[in-house]
Amino acid sequence: MTELNPTTPLDPETEDFAQQIADQVESFLVALRAIAQENDGGRAISLLLLEISQVLLAGARLGAQRDFTPIAEYQPDVGPEPDLDAMRLRLATMLDAVDTYTYVFDPYVPEVVEGSLSDDLTSIATDLENGLRHYRLGNVAEALWWWQFSYVSSWGNLAGVALNALLSVVAHDRLDAEILGEEEQLAAADEMLEGRDPAAR
Repeated sequence: MTELNPTTPLDPETEDFAQQIADQVESFLVALRAIAQENDGGRAISLLLLEISQVLLAGARLGAQRDFTPIAEYQPDVGPEPDLDAMRLRLATMLDAVDTYTYVFDPYVPEVVEGSLSDDLTSIATDLENGLRHYRLGNVAEALWWWQFSYVSSWGNLAGVALNALLSVVAHDRLDAEILGEEEQLAAADEMLEGRDPAAR
């Protein structure tokens, strides 16, 4: 891969690409906050499945690009991180028994670990929002570098395993497939999805 020269202004194609990624990131963040306000857990699962799929497309586009290089050696100060703890708690309460799941973090080092959808979604949002703040302040090269770096190192993996967990819940509901876990977790998933809005299917 060729590196983006930090001393050269970004070309129009790269500027347009950055705008597209910023739009996708902002759309995900707005949707995630709205989903956290849902009172219908089944509908929230369907919406999360859709939103994570879409933001993973943005990540895949970043991963396929040349290596972006930040202009400065250290990240510019973009102010304090937003407090997303209230959103995390709302998601945890809404997802309830299906919030905790297990997954293999690295398929080449098959060690099963435990995760939490609410924690992972909040971590993804934090990474994406950090890049968006750089972008809004005009640090486009920094934003692209951060989104790309954090996709490869953090949020891309978290989004992938969260998507798989959500898909497992939906598959159990629609195909009566078994999900690894306790019987009460399966019962909770059934109860949650029974009340889902038909328009979300």
